[in-house]
Amino acid sequence: MQKVKMIAQGRVQGVGFRWGVYTLALELGGITGRVWNNDDGTVEILAQAESSAIMAKFIQEIRKGPTPFSKVTYLDVQMSNFPSYSDFKVAN
Repeated sequence: MQKVKMIAQGRVQGVGFRWGVYTLALELGGITGRVWNNDDGTVEILAQAESSAIMAKFIQEIRKGPTPFSKVTYLDVQMSNFPSYSDFKVAN
């Protein structure tokens, strides 16, 4: 199981970014986790997948920006250890 914590900076709030991440996770399949806005204007993502190839594709698509109006200027990706999720949700 590969688990990563990502923090996206740029135009990532108010542009449907979290819902784009959610949709991407569902489209790729096999990805579970959470995504939410931080008070500092960034978006945080906890994601896990059995397949490293699917995780790599997920990260690649997030770097591009999962919605037409989003623009990721920096994406911090770190291996992480967090409780396992059975689904993917947009958290408050």
